[in-house]
Amino acid sequence: MLTDVKKDVLKRLHFIQGHLEGVTRMVEEDKYCVDVLKQTFAVRRAIQKLEAQMLDGHLRSCVVEGMKSGNSEHVVSELVELYNLSEKN
Repeated sequence: MLTDVKKDVLKRLHFIQGHLEGVTRMVEEDKYCVDVLKQTFAVRRAIQKLEAQMLDGHLRSCVVEGMKSGNSEHVVSELVELYNLSEKN
């Protein structure tokens, strides 16, 4: 993982972790369901942004290097696997 991407990913993960802890407190404190759900939607969006950033970094570094080194079949297989995982609900 590229150094700058890793730094930002870790920052986002800490943010998400804190946000989840807040959601946990809201449930423990019996907060209004709609308010809790709004927060879980925000967590989901944050995770989606994290995934997009990680994928962008992977495409710009690992995929390029894999293709250059002749591992194109493996690289494409991994990308197809990621795509299939992202489509599961």
